[in-house]
Amino acid sequence: MSALMQTYARLPVTFTHGQGVYLIDSDGRRYLDGIAGIGVNSLGHAHPRVTAAITEQAGKLIHTSNLYHIESQETLAQQLVTIAGMDTCYFGNSGAEANETAIKLARLYGHQRSLSRPTIIVLEGAFHGRTLATLTATGNRKIQAGFEPLVAGFIRAPVNDISALEQIAHNNPDVVAVLMEPIQGEGGVHPLDTAYLQTVRELCDANSWLMMLDEVQTGNGRTGTYFAYQGLDFTPDVVTTAKGLGNGVPISACIARGRASQVLGAGQHGSTYGGNPLACAAGLAVVDTIVEDKLCANALQMGQLIRDTLVQKLDSNCPLVEIRGQGLMLGIELDRSCKELVTSALASGLLINVAADNTIRLLPPLIINRDQALQLAHGVADLINSLN
Repeated sequence: MSALMQTYARLPVTFTHGQGVYLIDSDGRRYLDGIAGIGVNSLGHAHPRVTAAITEQAGKLIHTSNLYHIESQETLAQQLVTIAGMDTCYFGNSGAEANETAIKLARLYGHQRSLSRPTIIVLEGAFHGRTLATLTATGNRKIQAGFEPLVAGFIRAPVNDISALEQIAHNNPDVVAVLMEPIQGEGGVHPLDTAYLQTVRELCDANSWLMMLDEVQTGNGRTGTYFAYQGLDFTPDVVTTAKGLGNGVPISACIARGRASQVLGAGQHGSTYGGNPLACAAGLAVVDTIVEDKLCANALQMGQLIRDTLVQKLDSNCPLVEIRGQGLMLGIELDRSCKELVTSALASGLLINVAADNTIRLLPPLIINRDQALQLAHGVADLINSLN
């Protein structure tokens, strides 16, 4: 019996090393990684720039504490707020922590406005993490079941429904923020309507709410701009990100601007490990590489190539419903459950993921090239066509 708690139904494979977009298992077999550690390994595996940064930093200093200044943390924060068009940045270790920070920030913002029960609007189908607060914010009863009582202070709204938000605004004077993903990842790769997001921005301004975007998965170049909102003609008050920021080294960020940027003060939030020298060295290497190697543009081009190839190669009578997403965040919805395709893909040397039971989710490394993108698209098309 394994000493591990059985919180994952693991596939029968153990990887020993990787190179670029490929992983190699303990038997020496190579796999094309179409999921990148669930959107984490944006630069693939064993990227020389990240490896060098981690190695150099580990040889000097891994951790001190946020009780002291950390030069690389301040440098990375400045890079992120400049890219994001924001003002201040807080570092944690995971996407859930970044979203917890945003939730705490919103509640404190409400209390500073003399609201006794600050309330945050969240969406159906959302996923924000597995801590108690982020689990409550998540719109999935299946993963909430058994963990009640959940946390008070959230109101759930249907997706892409402005009238519902307006009704909530009318009936709930304690609302202080809206928290949403621009593309719902775990929910099946569902992009929110651009017009809806832009109107939410206007509604937040009109009601003095904070617009908070969870870009844990969409951030760091995956959708073709560094943050997804940068292609949508508005700026949120708060944006959270993690996954692709450290290429596997745990790091997350909650970035804020304007009225949200100075809400949290000394002693009101913290993290022992957050933004330590090792994590920030990895983050700096990742951000520099994404920008300098123009990987946002590559994400758009390779994502479109994968999409076009799938359309070309899929049989006319295959169980395809639609292909959704942006850049290298793609969801291929089928008309049936398709979780078994993950095991079939593994047998054919391909790593994929299924979200919402019926949607193949592709999140390959941003460094993927044309030949590798074609290999991924052809492999996925063969899997889907095999269901006929």
